[in-house]
Amino acid sequence: MGQEKNPPRLAENEARAFAKTLRTSPRKLNLVAQSIRGKDAAKALAELTFSRRRIADDVKKVLQSAIANAENNHQLDVDRLYVAEAYVGRQIVMKRFHARARGRASRIEKLWSNLTVIVRERETA
Repeated sequence: MGQEKNPPRLAENEARAFAKTLRTSPRKLNLVAQSIRGKDAAKALAELTFSRRRIADDVKKVLQSAIANAENNHQLDVDRLYVAEAYVGRQIVMKRFHARARGRASRIEKLWSNLTVIVRERETA
């Protein structure tokens, strides 16, 4: 009895890593994620290492985690991995206020983000 087993959400040649509550806006994080989409895993790591953006270190950690998941959990070849998907989602929004003239206030929104990186193994030619 009981429930049936959930089908796997990833293909056999994929591995995934997920980061919650990264302290940056999704718009800024998407610029970094866009720069690594479709690249080989080693080249993407090199690009993130030398990127000048602050959030690139967190993206690099997530990519390294996805590579480690591929190697240890799915037994994939690390040399043939590439970044198949890297997408960004919104997380919580902290709302603050900024005092303005004549007793008014304006709103400040401090955005947080989620990041998902999926690496896939290339098929041999």
